[in-house]
Amino acid sequence: MIDVSVALLFAGACVALTLTPGPDMLLIASRSLSQGRASGFVSLAGIQAGTYCHALAAALGLSQLMAAVPAAYDLVRFAGAAYLAFLAWKALTSSSSPLAPDEALTPTPLLRIFRQGLVTNLLNPKMALFVLALFPQFVDPTKGSLVVQMLAFATILNAIGLVVNGAVILLASKVGSKLASNASIAKRLNQLLGVVFIGLATRLALFSGK
Repeated sequence: MIDVSVALLFAGACVALTLTPGPDMLLIASRSLSQGRASGFVSLAGIQAGTYCHALAAALGLSQLMAAVPAAYDLVRFAGAAYLAFLAWKALTSSSSPLAPDEALTPTPLLRIFRQGLVTNLLNPKMALFVLALFPQFVDPTKGSLVVQMLAFATILNAIGLVVNGAVILLASKVGSKLASNASIAKRLNQLLGVVFIGLATRLALFSGK
């Protein structure tokens, strides 16, 4: 069982982290702006599912392996960059309006968006190293299972992220829904999403952050 004081201290660190604009917030905002509120929240859900996976990997020692073996880190990093580049190509070559009613009401695109958020997060080794660097500082082996504690901290991080990024999603989707009434602007919003993916891919490929 995690002490309340420890949980509050960790939550404070998470608030500071979440309020700092980063790749996840940029991706979620652009997704909400171009494809609406539901897409933004589904993308956030995929990213947060990835956070649980990273926390579990850190608890099981997989993140330590990635930190110790540069080749493994680079392999995941370049795979993530390639995946983001593929998503950029898909967004930039799409000929349909991102907020078209027939797409917004179809569950399959939302499932695809969740998968993209999840895979993007999993293929970001920086997230794995962040979890490895922050979470163990608050874990206490005398308080029970390390896996349970790591997942509990991931839950705290995700809960704070839901509040902060949820506000970003609501604001961006409101702006996007007004702009999307113009077909030309709607296409530009999809292109904006593609540019964001290109930027994230370049950032991940060129800056190792190790």
